[in-house]
Amino acid sequence: MTPRRLLVKVCGITRQVDAEACVRHGADLVGFIFHPASPRFIEPGNAAQIDTGRALRVGVFVEQDAAEVRDIMDRARLDYAQLAGEHDPQCCRAVGPGRVIRVFRPQRHADVAGLAAEMAQYAQCMTMALLDAGTAGGGHGRTLDFAALSTLRAPVPWLLAGGLSPRTLPEALRLVAPDGFDLNSGLESAPGIKDETLVREAIRLIRTFDETNDPRADAPRGSGGCIG
Repeated sequence: MTPRRLLVKVCGITRQVDAEACVRHGADLVGFIFHPASPRFIEPGNAAQIDTGRALRVGVFVEQDAAEVRDIMDRARLDYAQLAGEHDPQCCRAVGPGRVIRVFRPQRHADVAGLAAEMAQYAQCMTMALLDAGTAGGGHGRTLDFAALSTLRAPVPWLLAGGLSPRTLPEALRLVAPDGFDLNSGLESAPGIKDETLVREAIRLIRTFDETNDPRADAPRGSGGCIG
């Protein structure tokens, strides 16, 4: 089903209390990071014990191959795999196109056309794309060039990530038209520790935009079916 509102994903969850806060304030997805180098790393067994209620569960993977990804997805009770490393289309297909959120880094391209071309190579083996800046694993706090991305015509629905917070979201909402937002370090008091006040305010900004600022509010967003 094509979403009729912006999706909100909060990533880097390490505690039950944070998962509950995210769901309470309206997050659609919560993310767990399975990259050992990340300060937000969580063991699959610990992630499995965190109840996310109605929110869909996403695992972030950087170095794991398809077999490892599938194994962790089972162990951590995940709905989707966010592939943030050098995962090729074959790996995405092996994980399962309907379960893959593939990460792309716009700064690797000279222009938006180059980014769109790379995304097109994966269009048949992912359900959604995610655009991020900086290093694999996320949580780096660096933002993308919102104005440049305003012209992107993506082949699949996509999420915007990278340094998003109540401070940076208003500009992102004004300039870019993704299908949703991936929030992480901009909502924290420390790595892996979410600040409920920031969570509430960020999601409030997005939902207010849904209700009052989007002239397409009564029409489907994005370019095709996706999560939800």
